[in-house]
Amino acid sequence: MKPIIITVVILFIGLFIADVSQATDLPSTRKSRRVLGKVRPILANDLLSRGLSLSSPIFIRIFKKSGELEVWVENLKKYKLFKTYKLCRFSGSLGPKIRRDDRQSPEGFYFVKPNQLNPSSQYHMSFNIGYPNSYDRAHGRTGSALMVHGNCVSIGCYAITNEKIEEIYTIADAAFRGGQSFFRIHIFPFRMTKKNMEQHKNSKWHGFWKNLKKGYDIFEDEKRPPDVMVKNKKYVFEKS
Repeated sequence: MKPIIITVVILFIGLFIADVSQATDLPSTRKSRRVLGKVRPILANDLLSRGLSLSSPIFIRIFKKSGELEVWVENLKKYKLFKTYKLCRFSGSLGPKIRRDDRQSPEGFYFVKPNQLNPSSQYHMSFNIGYPNSYDRAHGRTGSALMVHGNCVSIGCYAITNEKIEEIYTIADAAFRGGQSFFRIHIFPFRMTKKNMEQHKNSKWHGFWKNLKKGYDIFEDEKRPPDVMVKNKKYVFEKS
C-alpha cells in the first residue's frame, strides 16, 4: 500500500475512533433513546429548512427578564439563530447566584460537556450548566447542580417544560455526536442594550453587568461566542 493511502486510512480510522469515543461519553437511558428517536427526524427537517444541520455546533443564550432561551447553530463559521424558547420558570430575580440555597438562578458564562447531560433527571431531562465556574469560585460563590431542565419547577434552575427540553437535549446530543467537545451557554439578566443598561444603572449589580456586556457585545458583532477567561476576578474575552 502506498504511503499516502496508508496516511489517509490512518486519519480516517482516527476520526472514526474519536467520533465513537465522543458518542460513548454521552449518558444514555431507555427514555433518552426513545426521545431522541422521536425528536431527531423532526428537528433535522426543521433545521434543514433553515439551511442548518442537526449535527453542527450549538450555542445557547438565556435572558431572565424576557424569559427566553435562544439556540444558535453554527453555519459557515458564524452562528445563526435557530429558535427562541420561552422559559417556564427560573428562581429569584435579576442578578447572579451567590450561595447555596439562595433560590437564585445564575448569570454568567458557562459551558456544557457531554457528561453534563442528564437523561435521568427528576425533571424529565436536563443538562448541568456548569455553575460554579472559575469566576464564581473566585468570588466565593457556592452551590452546585444548577440545570436547564423540563417541568415547570425551579429551585435555582431554569425550567423550560418537558416538550422543550426534549428538543434542546436532542440538539445538544447531536452536536456532541457531530464532534463538538462542549457548547457555551451565556446567561444574562436582560438583553444588554444601552437602553437596558441605563434603566438598571442603579442596581448593585451594574458593575457586574457591565463586565457581562463586553462578552455580549462581541457575540452581537461577530456572531461567534467569544473565548472567556477569568483574570483578577473579572471576565476577559477574546474573539474566537
